[in-house]
Amino acid sequence: MLARGDGWAVVVKPAGLRSVPGRAEDATDSVQTRIQTVFPKADGAITPHRLDVETSGLMVVALNRRILRGLARQFEKRKIGKAYQGVLAGEIEAEKGVIELPLRVDWPNRPRQMVCHEQGKASRTLWRVLNRAPGRTHVEFRPETGRTHQLRVHAVTPVAEGGLGAPILGDTLYGDPDSAPRLHLHATRLSFFDPVLGVPMRFNSPPPFEIGSDPGG
Repeated sequence: MLARGDGWAVVVKPAGLRSVPGRAEDATDSVQTRIQTVFPKADGAITPHRLDVETSGLMVVALNRRILRGLARQFEKRKIGKAYQGVLAGEIEAEKGVIELPLRVDWPNRPRQMVCHEQGKASRTLWRVLNRAPGRTHVEFRPETGRTHQLRVHAVTPVAEGGLGAPILGDTLYGDPDSAPRLHLHATRLSFFDPVLGVPMRFNSPPPFEIGSDPGG
């Protein structure tokens, strides 16, 4: 746990841990169940947002239903600030930009998502290059919407179709599963307004990977 306020807590989720429990008996371990072990009164849903299982980084959780409603409203009104850092398995030419693509689930290949201009929901991501290395690009993402796998699909979509044209390193769904032992995507910044006090709260978490590190290590 990184921080705790009046009815909320901020945690750094490790890669491989679910945000909420799954349906299978062996899929109960999650941010939600771990928080509820520490705070038994935080029953029911406590997560106003989620991170993919493979993604690590900052999450805010609610410790009661009133705070959950307050945080959920901030997400709905896009008052929550979020930033991620990722390493692309490839080199891109541009330095910064905006990606706007309609996304929907790829039903025959669930849980994969896909670009669909006919039925997809709007998604938007601001991005900029932080660093470069041979065969790698270190990027900051600032998503303005929260579609499933949004950053992963925006990264892998070809440049000619509006994406970055390179998958995130270690992406088992959209890239080479053997390129790295984990997905190189981390939620590094999170900001919101304290639902009780109304004051801005800002948190940072450095990524647990480096662009120049050995992808096999």
